[in-house]
Amino acid sequence: MMALVYRGPAKREWVAMPRPAIQDPGDAVVRITTTTICGTDLHIMKGDVPSVMPGRILGHEGIGVIEAVGSAVSTFKVGDRVLIACVSACGVCDLCRRGMYSHCRKGGWILGNTIDGTQAEYVRTPHAETSLHHLPDDADEEAFVMLSDILPTGFECGVLNGKVQPGDRVAIIGAGPVGLAALLAAQFYSPAEIIMIDLDANRLRVAGTLGATTQISSADGTAIEQVMKLTNDAGVDVAIEAVGVSATFDICQAILAPGGRLANIGVHGKPVQLHLEKLWDRNIAITTRLVDTAAIPMLLKLVQSGKLQPAQLVTHRFALDDIMTAYDTFADASKEKALKVILTNPGQ
Repeated sequence: MMALVYRGPAKREWVAMPRPAIQDPGDAVVRITTTTICGTDLHIMKGDVPSVMPGRILGHEGIGVIEAVGSAVSTFKVGDRVLIACVSACGVCDLCRRGMYSHCRKGGWILGNTIDGTQAEYVRTPHAETSLHHLPDDADEEAFVMLSDILPTGFECGVLNGKVQPGDRVAIIGAGPVGLAALLAAQFYSPAEIIMIDLDANRLRVAGTLGATTQISSADGTAIEQVMKLTNDAGVDVAIEAVGVSATFDICQAILAPGGRLANIGVHGKPVQLHLEKLWDRNIAITTRLVDTAAIPMLLKLVQSGKLQPAQLVTHRFALDDIMTAYDTFADASKEKALKVILTNPGQ
């Protein structure tokens, strides 16, 4: 089996690895047909996620066909086409019972983190009963693979945590794939305005085609002033941070209206400054979250109905064995005009 292996910060290798086998009665082994690269994978490559050790196969998103199942798996069988959730949930621990699947005591975000992930020809998926989802035979894999992570992340961590409501002014800082996913999901709740802020002119243009009412470039350092002018100094009801750096978190803090909600999505590898000296009296709520993937069944229905079209986020396509080039393309997103890259296993 060939797989993408993390060798330490800024080091990766496409190499032969042992094919995974069933280790627990609740496991399934899935032959990957479609996978993708996440912004979190880039954070791993920068060394921002210390739980990922050298030698780990990366990736936590994918679609494939079940090759083997453990004795405790009853709702999936060999040959089933499935979506792999980025979070592996046992479904029975105290945190799973509270809906916090990302903090499952026997799972959570482990794929491509503390166990081998999906950027390979095969992957072992623990807790298959509660971590896999059936897909119809005619499913568009490019669309549905977006439901492994970025769509539920944008929806749960951004829109739900931000409590987007009809008539709200919403600002999304970061027009990368997860920020654009939040843009798509925010429209479920009919906000009055969705302001998209980013350095990249192409990504802002895409945001405009996907429903952003205003696009603001942060390249010249005036994004805060532009938002406040646009809102007559009122600020926004919801600010969604979708990058994971101090500069974008600072923008979120500065543009919130009284009673506003700051929903953090970004993976932060370094400290940020919380300006309580300015926020202490403004009735502000700040939330953090790791995606739980509880929304996947609902999002599956929306994609099947055509009301949600996440394939619009796909810009590049590669064969799985060309993943090294795909990483280079995704990492240089501004030059390559890259959003989501699709990796397919053409030999299967």
